[in-house]
Amino acid sequence: MKKDLEHSALATRRLKQINLKIMLNLLSVFFIAFQASARTGSSTTIELDYENVPLKRILKDIKAQTNYSFFYNVKEIDDTKKISFRANNEAIDQVLKKLAQKAAFNFEINGKQIVLTKISQRTDTLQEREVKGSVKDEEGNPLSGASVVIKGTTTGAQTDFDGNFTLTLADESAIIIVSYIGFETKEISVGNQSSLDVILKEAAAQLDNVVIVGSRNPNRTSTETATAVDVIPMADVVSKTGKIEVNQLLQYAAPSFNANKQSGSDGADHIDPASLRGLGPDQTLVLINGKRRHQSSLINVFGTRGRGNTGTDLNAIPASAIKRIEILRDGASAQYGSDAIAGVINIVLKDRTDELSGSISYGAYNTNAQGDFPDGTPNTDGNRLDTERDGNAIGEDQSFDGGSIKFAANYGVKIGEEGYANFTTEYIAKNKILRPGFDFRRGFGEAAIDGFNFFGNVNIPVSENTEFYAFGGRNYRDTDAFAFTRNNPTERNVVSIYPNGFTPRITSNIIDNSVSAGIRTEMENGWNVDISNTFGKNLFHYFIKGSLNASLEETSPVDFDAGGHSLSQNVTNLDISKFYEDIMEGMNLAFGAEYKTENFEIFAGEASSYGTFDIDRALITNPATQTIPTDPITGEQRPGGSQGFPGYSPANEIDRSRSNVSLYGDLELDITEKFLVSGAARFEYFSDFGSTTNGKLAARYKATENINIRGSVSSGFRAPSLAQIYYNLKYTDFVSGQASESLLSPNNSPVTASFGIGPLKEEKAFNAALGFTAKAGNFTATVDGYYIDIKDRIVLTGAFPAPQIPNVNSAQFFVNGVDTKTTGLDVILSYKNTLSEDSSFGATFLANFNNMKIENIHNGSLDESTYFGPRDKAFLLASAPDSKLNLNLTYDKSWFDTSLSFTHFSEIELIDYGLVPDYYGAKTVTDLNFGFQLSESLKLNVGSNNLFNVYPDQQDADSDSGGYWDAVQMGFAGAFYYARLGFTF
Repeated sequence: MKKDLEHSALATRRLKQINLKIMLNLLSVFFIAFQASARTGSSTTIELDYENVPLKRILKDIKAQTNYSFFYNVKEIDDTKKISFRANNEAIDQVLKKLAQKAAFNFEINGKQIVLTKISQRTDTLQEREVKGSVKDEEGNPLSGASVVIKGTTTGAQTDFDGNFTLTLADESAIIIVSYIGFETKEISVGNQSSLDVILKEAAAQLDNVVIVGSRNPNRTSTETATAVDVIPMADVVSKTGKIEVNQLLQYAAPSFNANKQSGSDGADHIDPASLRGLGPDQTLVLINGKRRHQSSLINVFGTRGRGNTGTDLNAIPASAIKRIEILRDGASAQYGSDAIAGVINIVLKDRTDELSGSISYGAYNTNAQGDFPDGTPNTDGNRLDTERDGNAIGEDQSFDGGSIKFAANYGVKIGEEGYANFTTEYIAKNKILRPGFDFRRGFGEAAIDGFNFFGNVNIPVSENTEFYAFGGRNYRDTDAFAFTRNNPTERNVVSIYPNGFTPRITSNIIDNSVSAGIRTEMENGWNVDISNTFGKNLFHYFIKGSLNASLEETSPVDFDAGGHSLSQNVTNLDISKFYEDIMEGMNLAFGAEYKTENFEIFAGEASSYGTFDIDRALITNPATQTIPTDPITGEQRPGGSQGFPGYSPANEIDRSRSNVSLYGDLELDITEKFLVSGAARFEYFSDFGSTTNGKLAARYKATENINIRGSVSSGFRAPSLAQIYYNLKYTDFVSGQASESLLSPNNSPVTASFGIGPLKEEKAFNAALGFTAKAGNFTATVDGYYIDIKDRIVLTGAFPAPQIPNVNSAQFFVNGVDTKTTGLDVILSYKNTLSEDSSFGATFLANFNNMKIENIHNGSLDESTYFGPRDKAFLLASAPDSKLNLNLTYDKSWFDTSLSFTHFSEIELIDYGLVPDYYGAKTVTDLNFGFQLSESLKLNVGSNNLFNVYPDQQDADSDSGGYWDAVQMGFAGAFYYARLGFTF
């Protein structure tokens, strides 16, 4: 329902004040907890993650983190010996015990001094016995390389690839300490046991994982980087939610990530637009294992978030193949090139071996929509559209719909000692979701999906310092969504085919193929070289069903091949880097080159999908001599093309390519043990619009042992996509239920030039960020503010009247139309505490506060209200809601775990077709999950997303979607209930 404008403004101000108060109170509570933890912390903890580095490098890092000094005789202790070593939030004595075992020395702590001495031969004659055991995670996966040390000694062992260990003990009172990076350290009293099965729980400090994105230094962790990086372990996220697609998983796991299911938006019903910090879907770069992922060929046109943008389809990547997701929340064009204005999402694939793991899950949505609907409203009791029959047939009432089943399996095998081949297969089937709509939109809801995924990740050692790697996969999806309804009387229906009118179905086959392969080597002089090639292609093919071509009248088919589009991309990379440990406190130098080619195609459908036919059933090529059929009821001429989505014609067909070459340099320097600076520069040349050069400066200062301050400034850009330059289509637009023929004209068309619109150029950006990270005991915090200034953003204009174009009412164009400024704050606060030997409690608070402003509109002499009017502005701003807050509480105990999550979405305001504000008030949804470890190999999860069936505020018939809600906030599907059985063998 419409709200009075003054009431809307007042409510908005009050809700913003409430959100600010909530934020300040929560920050105060966590600050008090931080201070308390700092006061009560008994010892300094250490974070280390090194591969094959000299011992003195590790000792220097320990000194930097603790202020302890080391004393030793270099003739006894070889500090140039290279070792690999990890420590995750561990005390100094525990770290030294592990390191002493690795490097073969004794140690003694005297105040702030640590004396290292050579290990002497043992002379004790105590009777020894052998203890065997295994170390696994909570899902039964073996942990290879875990440390098992006898407390108070330097004696210990490491687990093998199967997680097994053997240890020799001389005392029944011995206590062993088991630790592994990313997991909580555990102490166990051995007693007279001869075998031990140890289960380690994941540590709360997941932000301390070594990251690939944001820094080319191989020794850098995310809390040490100069820019904000989230690290999201997928195994934990997937197992504690019923969400089955990557976009929806990230919507609730990352503070500044936003994605919504669309309805009534043609292709966007099949691929969810997603964004960071409220910017466009195409302003976020996506990588897989550090290599650029291809984008979708779909460009969002209708009433949808990301209107006028392309983007990368994250749902084409199986969640079960993902080890973790790294999100760089900072502009990174100077490091990675075009598209990285909002940030970078890097997907790291699984590499586990000798294990079969997976899951089977099922869930469904509650159809009891919350709202006040008149009797006879479509998709309420007694008037539900039948999803199995065409022609507006009425089906049975349902209490649940959108039934979703997912099967996933992952298996890996070892290749030699260090190599691996890991493969994932995934099948998803989801039925349609229908919710209350209006007579002209009886099929309002979400699309059905049938999808199959296969992904592989392979690493083969060639020599001691060289490895070959390859990864990639294939995703196939068959999707099915309802278009707007054609009700009688209308010239768009043939009553002999559909006596009660019809609701066309837009179905599509979406295929993504990708493969990346390369060679990595470390040369004798210490330089690391990586040469790779990555190819990816998206194919989007439309098939229109339950429809007709009205100009063919009774002879019309009801199913059509409507053609489609594709985008392919090939990227060749050369990356070279070296770490200099003796320059100041360490320096990493990297440089490289990239060559990329892209190709965009539109291919035509069959003639009946796009053509208008005359009374003799001949395709009209000369309107002056051929007669269009007339509807006998309305007296109007019958339109051509498949209703719901007219096919692409030969006039729409294109096949365009471009190339670009880039050179980059990247320097990261630890000036002192506390002060890090980094800089990057990148030059790019595009064959279609020219060159651009961008730079970045960032710094991090370690204020204390547990507090880092970081900041960055950078310039960035995004090249116009080939789809934005060349996409064109004639389509039927619905305005308040009334059909209108529109033309989307390509940027290089004379029609576009006749409106005074010039060639597209690159978007230009300036980014700045400032924040801090903090740790105290079991508490961690990251707070980062950001500023993003974008010039010449590419948008889709409104519809200009076009009487000069035959059979067209209006025309739209892609333009460098607006300048925007975005400011915001990302907050991540985390606490986890071990309550007992087999139980723990955790709390995580995630928040994003965002404010976007439109600074300029470049309409020239064109009417601003049409060029980029109030509705277009509202669409753009609604992609950046004021805030999203999430509080997640977890409890784990032995065979049982539970999680409770609250997500708060801020208010949103759109402008409907009647040019009246549609106000959506703030909403909070609740997710609840229970986990039961049935056996060593089986785990059952049951729960609900949106437990209390919360919906956005109800609107009227002028909404863009044709339903009672637009695609905002948590969506309009309601409560989802699920069960998931995970297995590991």
